[in-house]
Amino acid sequence: MLDAMRKAAAKREIKQERAVRTRVEIMEAAITLFARRGILATTMAELAKAIRMTPGALYWHFPTKEDLLLAAIEELHARFLEEFKELLGEQRRLTARQQFEAFISRAQQFLRYHREYGIFFGMVAAESAYANDRVAEAIREKLGLYVAVLENIIRYGQHKTREFRAEVDANVTAHSVFGGLMGALLHQNLFRESVGYDPALSTLQLLTADGITLKR
Repeated sequence: MLDAMRKAAAKREIKQERAVRTRVEIMEAAITLFARRGILATTMAELAKAIRMTPGALYWHFPTKEDLLLAAIEELHARFLEEFKELLGEQRRLTARQQFEAFISRAQQFLRYHREYGIFFGMVAAESAYANDRVAEAIREKLGLYVAVLENIIRYGQHKTREFRAEVDANVTAHSVFGGLMGALLHQNLFRESVGYDPALSTLQLLTADGITLKR
């Protein structure tokens, strides 16, 4: 009896692990497809075909496209936070400008190897603004957290270290910088045959950092 219970529990655990892996695989495929085609133009049937899964199996994991988008946003948010965990822990040992540049550089490095993640965020942000309030609010919340980190760095440089110009609106600047990052990624992807990724993002970093730094 006890052995049977243990075997049943082990089978349930294997099934749960397999289900988790399948969900991640679905989200990875969906992120890539949405980044390439957009969320409005991509159907669940097309996604199921792309990942060689029956529509019924796909709907079992994600009953609607909205559910899939919300799950993908949460998953990418977790990965993005993991990338910045070390930096956020040591940032107070850096000057405001060093923090600012480190944040941009880390984002640049992360998106260099996961371009589809940034493009996905950009596409979802653009399309959901008028098409899906729940998805728009979810991505607005996540992007708002990243903007808040930049805003705090700018305020630190304005009021604590006195490195940044006092007349600069920290919130508007943070939004502009992060929006510039997303826009630069999308623009460079369009012109990828003639414009390199690192030169485009590094130039944006230099211009924004110099723009808010006080001239001594």
